[in-house]
Amino acid sequence: MTSGIDLSRPQQQTVGSDEDVVRVRQLVRTVAVAAKLSLVDQTKVVTAASELARNTLVYGGGGTVEVTPVDNGRRPGIRIVFADSGPGIADLELALTDGYTTGGGLGLGLSGARRLVDEFDIQTAPGQGTRITIIKWSR
Repeated sequence: MTSGIDLSRPQQQTVGSDEDVVRVRQLVRTVAVAAKLSLVDQTKVVTAASELARNTLVYGGGGTVEVTPVDNGRRPGIRIVFADSGPGIADLELALTDGYTTGGGLGLGLSGARRLVDEFDIQTAPGQGTRITIIKWSR
Protein backbone atom coordinates (compact mmCIF):
# COMPACT_ATOMS: atom_id res chain seq x y z
CA MET A 1 0.00 0.00 0.00
CA THR A 2 1.25 3.45 -0.95
CA SER A 3 -0.60 6.58 0.15
CA GLY A 4 -3.58 4.42 1.09
CA ILE A 5 -3.76 2.90 -2.40
CA ASP A 6 -3.71 -0.87 -2.86
CA LEU A 7 -1.26 -1.23 -5.75
CA SER A 8 -1.93 -4.94 -6.07
CA ARG A 9 -5.08 -4.18 -8.06
CA PRO A 10 -6.22 -1.67 -10.69
CA GLN A 11 -7.37 1.70 -9.37
CA GLN A 12 -10.46 3.30 -10.89
CA GLN A 13 -11.35 6.97 -10.99
CA THR A 14 -14.55 8.39 -12.42
CA VAL A 15 -14.03 11.50 -14.54
CA GLY A 16 -17.01 13.83 -14.36
CA SER A 17 -15.48 17.15 -13.26
CA ASP A 18 -12.28 19.20 -13.31
CA GLU A 19 -11.60 17.98 -9.77
CA ASP A 20 -11.67 14.40 -11.04
CA VAL A 21 -9.01 15.28 -13.63
CA VAL A 22 -6.82 16.50 -10.76
CA ARG A 23 -7.48 13.22 -8.89
CA VAL A 24 -6.42 11.25 -11.99
CA ARG A 25 -3.14 13.20 -12.09
CA GLN A 26 -2.51 12.45 -8.41
CA LEU A 27 -3.34 8.76 -8.80
CA VAL A 28 -1.11 8.40 -11.86
CA ARG A 29 1.77 10.15 -10.07
CA THR A 30 1.41 7.79 -7.05
CA VAL A 31 1.42 4.65 -9.21
CA ALA A 32 4.27 5.98 -11.40
CA VAL A 33 6.43 6.55 -8.29
CA ALA A 34 5.60 3.03 -7.06
CA ALA A 35 6.57 1.66 -10.50
CA LYS A 36 9.96 3.36 -10.06
CA LEU A 37 9.62 5.60 -13.10
CA SER A 38 12.23 8.36 -13.25
CA LEU A 39 11.09 11.89 -12.46
CA VAL A 40 11.17 12.74 -16.18
CA ASP A 41 9.05 9.68 -17.06
CA GLN A 42 6.66 10.42 -14.17
CA THR A 43 6.17 13.91 -15.58
CA LYS A 44 5.59 12.56 -19.10
CA VAL A 45 2.98 10.00 -18.05
CA VAL A 46 1.20 12.44 -15.71
CA THR A 47 1.08 15.03 -18.51
CA ALA A 48 -0.30 12.50 -21.00
CA ALA A 49 -2.84 11.26 -18.44
CA SER A 50 -3.95 14.80 -17.68
CA GLU A 51 -4.55 15.52 -21.37
CA LEU A 52 -6.41 12.26 -21.94
CA ALA A 53 -8.51 12.62 -18.76
CA ARG A 54 -9.47 16.14 -19.84
CA ASN A 55 -10.44 14.81 -23.29
CA THR A 56 -12.53 12.12 -21.58
CA LEU A 57 -14.37 14.87 -19.70
CA VAL A 58 -14.69 17.51 -22.44
CA TYR A 59 -15.21 15.42 -25.58
CA GLY A 60 -16.52 12.16 -24.13
CA GLY A 61 -18.87 13.74 -21.60
CA GLY A 62 -17.03 12.00 -18.74
CA GLY A 63 -16.03 8.42 -18.19
CA THR A 64 -13.59 6.29 -16.24
CA VAL A 65 -9.86 5.94 -15.86
CA GLU A 66 -8.22 2.72 -14.68
CA VAL A 67 -4.60 2.88 -13.48
CA THR A 68 -2.66 -0.36 -13.06
CA PRO A 69 0.96 -1.11 -12.16
CA VAL A 70 2.33 -3.60 -14.71
CA ASP A 71 5.51 -5.62 -15.18
CA ASN A 72 6.66 -7.22 -18.42
CA GLY A 73 9.29 -9.42 -16.74
CA ARG A 74 12.09 -6.99 -17.56
CA ARG A 75 10.82 -3.76 -16.05
CA PRO A 76 7.87 -2.28 -14.22
CA GLY A 77 5.53 0.30 -15.66
CA ILE A 78 2.09 1.82 -15.51
CA ARG A 79 -0.95 1.11 -17.72
CA ILE A 80 -3.78 3.62 -17.89
CA VAL A 81 -7.10 3.06 -19.66
CA PHE A 82 -9.41 5.99 -20.43
CA ALA A 83 -12.95 5.06 -21.44
CA ASP A 84 -16.03 7.08 -22.29
CA SER A 85 -19.40 6.54 -23.94
CA GLY A 86 -19.30 9.81 -25.84
CA PRO A 87 -19.71 10.43 -29.56
CA GLY A 88 -16.43 8.76 -30.51
CA ILE A 89 -13.88 10.21 -32.91
CA ALA A 90 -15.17 10.51 -36.47
CA ASP A 91 -11.78 11.05 -38.14
CA LEU A 92 -9.11 9.34 -36.04
CA GLU A 93 -6.30 9.99 -38.53
CA LEU A 94 -7.03 13.73 -38.40
CA ALA A 95 -7.35 13.68 -34.59
CA LEU A 96 -3.89 12.09 -34.34
CA THR A 97 -2.30 14.80 -36.52
CA ASP A 98 0.20 17.07 -34.74
CA GLY A 99 -1.38 20.38 -33.81
CA TYR A 100 -4.96 19.26 -34.45
CA THR A 101 -7.52 20.49 -31.94
CA THR A 102 -11.28 20.87 -31.91
CA GLY A 103 -11.21 22.86 -28.71
CA GLY A 104 -9.32 25.89 -29.97
CA GLY A 105 -6.91 25.49 -27.06
CA LEU A 106 -3.22 24.83 -26.79
CA GLY A 107 -3.59 21.29 -25.48
CA LEU A 108 -1.22 18.51 -26.43
CA GLY A 109 -3.90 16.68 -28.30
CA LEU A 110 -3.84 12.96 -28.90
CA SER A 111 -0.60 13.12 -30.89
CA GLY A 112 1.23 14.90 -28.07
CA ALA A 113 -0.03 12.42 -25.48
CA ARG A 114 1.03 9.55 -27.77
CA ARG A 115 4.59 10.91 -28.00
CA LEU A 116 4.93 11.02 -24.20
CA VAL A 117 4.30 7.30 -23.61
CA ASP A 118 5.80 4.00 -24.79
CA GLU A 119 2.58 2.32 -25.95
CA PHE A 120 -0.62 3.98 -27.17
CA ASP A 121 -3.74 2.21 -28.39
CA ILE A 122 -7.03 3.83 -29.30
CA GLN A 123 -10.35 2.20 -30.07
CA THR A 124 -13.14 4.48 -31.21
CA ALA A 125 -16.05 4.71 -33.60
CA PRO A 126 -18.68 7.37 -34.18
CA GLY A 127 -21.49 6.89 -31.68
CA GLN A 128 -19.59 4.21 -29.73
CA GLY A 129 -17.31 6.16 -27.42
CA THR A 130 -13.56 6.00 -27.10
CA ARG A 131 -11.13 3.76 -25.22
CA ILE A 132 -7.46 4.74 -25.03
CA THR A 133 -4.82 2.57 -23.38
CA ILE A 134 -1.35 3.93 -22.65
CA ILE A 135 1.70 2.31 -21.06
CA LYS A 136 4.86 3.93 -19.76
CA TRP A 137 7.77 1.61 -18.83
CA SER A 138 10.55 2.44 -16.39
CA ARG A 139 13.94 3.02 -18.03
